[in-house]
Amino acid sequence: MAKSQKAPAHLRPATQKWWKSVLADFDLEDHHLRLLQLAAEAWDQAQGAREVLDKDGQTFTDRFGQPKERPEVGILQNARIAFARLLRELALDGVDAPEAPRMSRTRDYGRRA
Repeated sequence: MAKSQKAPAHLRPATQKWWKSVLADFDLEDHHLRLLQLAAEAWDQAQGAREVLDKDGQTFTDRFGQPKERPEVGILQNARIAFARLLRELALDGVDAPEAPRMSRTRDYGRRA
């Protein structure tokens, strides 16, 4: 259905290639294309933040001489989370989307052996 859809021009070339591979492998509805675009944009945003962090490091020294975290650290973290959630919504790995059972969060969440 969405096979003829072109990758958005603002995406990085590698991300455009990924976009095309997803459309070649999956039959996406129009609303899935919007999620795919958001996922691709989140990936590009994460890559941009990663490039800055690789070049400049994770911290900088403010005018008072105190180390501060670069804004790109938060950008990278948020973009990674968004990308992972959007991929889960798209169910590109073959697992049913939101209907698939997920472990519920409990008080001991994360402390299981």
